[in-house]
Amino acid sequence: MSRPESSLGYPLPYGRGDLLIALGGHALLPAGGSGTIDEQIAITRKTIRTVARLAYPGVRLVITHGNGPVVGNIVLRNEAAADQLPRMPLDVCGADSQGGLGYMIQQALENELFLAGRHRPVVTLVSQVRVDARDPAFQHPSKPIGPFYDADKAKALQAEKGWEMFEDAGRGYRRVVPSPSPLEIIEELAIRTLRDAGFIVVVLGGGGIPVVRRDDGTLEGVEAVIDKDRASMVLARDLRIPCLVIVTGIDQVRLGFRTPAERAISAMTLPEARRYLADGEFGAGSMGPKIEAICEFLDAGGREAIICSPDGLADSLEGRAGTRITR
Repeated sequence: MSRPESSLGYPLPYGRGDLLIALGGHALLPAGGSGTIDEQIAITRKTIRTVARLAYPGVRLVITHGNGPVVGNIVLRNEAAADQLPRMPLDVCGADSQGGLGYMIQQALENELFLAGRHRPVVTLVSQVRVDARDPAFQHPSKPIGPFYDADKAKALQAEKGWEMFEDAGRGYRRVVPSPSPLEIIEELAIRTLRDAGFIVVVLGGGGIPVVRRDDGTLEGVEAVIDKDRASMVLARDLRIPCLVIVTGIDQVRLGFRTPAERAISAMTLPEARRYLADGEFGAGSMGPKIEAICEFLDAGGREAIICSPDGLADSLEGRAGTRITR
């Protein structure tokens, strides 16, 4: 039996009718770049060109994305204009980044599909993620955001605003905020409805806007940052998506990272992933949260997860690149 082809000429991977592709923030604005909007648009278009190859008939596609470099720039602008405009809280900064990045992703994808002669509607949804106000993360802020400060400025900000500050590897001081566990995607029904109607849905920018539910049942934003891969896992689990793809800055997962024994691995099982985590193979600030999210996803019924670079996305779904984790 011949394999079905997309309008873009790319073969349909067997058994992958539903995909959730989680784009890392650095897949849209890599560290070390100029940070200009023109650069950001160009990089987004390059990344989305590969994603568009997967948007063939029969595939229900959900895209999530990070916002790390972008929301940091928004916070920096907040501080730079503080003597002229009121500062916006972190949840509003996150919503701003969702709208801006979502616009670029949505337009780039619509254009790629239009040029290929296969139009599909794309929609960006500002999305909230419920967290527990009693989550221990609120007592132990750990997620760095925003610019670096010298010691005197950091001390002044800590006194003025009550910010938690930490010294980052000799580069200066940064603000750290809580990173609570995601519990529920508030807009899940809307996402499901749009996806089932044929839309490609762009959601959970930066891990989603963290909100808590008050005693009266209403929602309230909180100053926190949710891990994008953990939030993506919750959405993939609740939508029963079989394949979770995490696109990041490396082509494959590595053991012995940055040691003489470093080696890339193309596949591992859930028990192997757990063993590597227990052995400390994956750093808490880099690959660790991705592997933990994948383990939870597979435990909840997911069939497979893939970690890959933007350029290797299409080949990873064909087994020629990336790292595949299965039960």
